[in-house]
Amino acid sequence: MLNPARVDAIIDLAYGALIVLSIGLIATLDTSVGLAFGIGVFSSYVLHVVWKMARFDPDWMTKAVEETVEEQVEDVQTQVEETVEQTVGETVEEQVEDVQTQVEETVEQTVGETVEDVQTQVEETVEQTVGETVEDVQTQVEAVSERVDRRPREDEVEEIIEESVEDESET
Repeated sequence: MLNPARVDAIIDLAYGALIVLSIGLIATLDTSVGLAFGIGVFSSYVLHVVWKMARFDPDWMTKAVEETVEEQVEDVQTQVEETVEQTVGETVEEQVEDVQTQVEETVEQTVGETVEDVQTQVEETVEQTVGETVEDVQTQVEAVSERVDRRPREDEVEEIIEESVEDESET
């Protein structure tokens, strides 16, 4: 039996000879006849190479397809990542601006309301405190006035002193 490697080498040489023959036909005869013969030989040679590669290395086509698919997937993945980053970036920026605007409006409104509430409370507290203090002062003034009214006046004191002096002198 023949060695498969030798048979493949002989077949390759035969295809090479046919390609050289097609070049010779193109040069000597009509160009279209030579081209037709050359294209036929070349296409059959390509089929032979594919068959031989599949026989010696059955995974070569799978690997080639896998590499091509991986490259395409990487390209698509890169494009998708860029598109997603750009879209997400724009969306996030818009949402951040919207949220910031809403927060500023809410803070301004809340601060305004709080300031008004505090101002109202301060006014009420001041009025209440001043009112209570005035009442306390009035009460104290009235108490002092009552004490002053209970004390004898200067002319009454003089009378009491005179009476006591007279009483002592009489005794």
